[in-house]
Amino acid sequence: MMPLVFAEVDQPVIIKKIGGNPEVKKHLEDLGFNVGGEVSVVSALGENLIVKVKQSRVAVSEELARKIMI
Repeated sequence: MMPLVFAEVDQPVIIKKIGGNPEVKKHLEDLGFNVGGEVSVVSALGENLIVKVKQSRVAVSEELARKIMI
């Protein structure tokens, strides 16, 4: 298992665990990040990642991306 920040660009990966406090977990769930769900990193811009989750593209900070384990 490794944080999402280390995923290769355009390679679909499966979320295995979401860390952080309950508010962070809820926020990520609301954005579409769920355990067992498929995501892929579209690009990395500075300290932010553009991630394709479900049918949307979402920008997440590096801090949040480190809480998503793949």
